[in-house]
Amino acid sequence: MSRIGRLPIVVPKGVDIKLDGNNVLTVKGSKGTLIKDFHKDMIIKVEAEQILVERPSDIKMHKSLHGLTRTLVNNMVEGVTNGFQKTLDINGVGYRAAKQGNKLVLTLGYSHPVEMDDPNGIATEVPAPNKILVKGIDKQAVGEWAAKIRDKRPPEPYKGKGIKYDTEVIRRKEGKTGGKGKK
Repeated sequence: MSRIGRLPIVVPKGVDIKLDGNNVLTVKGSKGTLIKDFHKDMIIKVEAEQILVERPSDIKMHKSLHGLTRTLVNNMVEGVTNGFQKTLDINGVGYRAAKQGNKLVLTLGYSHPVEMDDPNGIATEVPAPNKILVKGIDKQAVGEWAAKIRDKRPPEPYKGKGIKYDTEVIRRKEGKTGGKGKK
């Protein structure tokens, strides 16, 4: 039995859960609504205060889907109650971010500013010129949008310039040494 898959998911107050006959789960909370279609073999049981995920057999595919399904359902419940957030840091002289309405404007040393429109369900905030917050209720969408922002100028190992996650550690490299060359 999967250690993660067998754990029950506690449903907090104010969260409404509906399960369709085709394993389509709808989770509605204070932050919004998420709808996800799960594999037809997984058995999802919605009880009064908790959700249980079970598997029909012990074949390898069902074992792998068991923990995954439980984690995805838990992320949906967590997202509609608390939401998810990723923090990005910008390092480099002249590198900065600004918010113009629904657009994130990045100045990253290119000949032009990089403008990115926020997708539906995702909000970006710029509390400081060198910090970006990506917020939303869908964990996957928040992670993907943060990764797209980071890809505009990934950190480089020599000076550490670029956009990185706040928890990311950049392994620095030593530059060229001024040793003696052949004459």
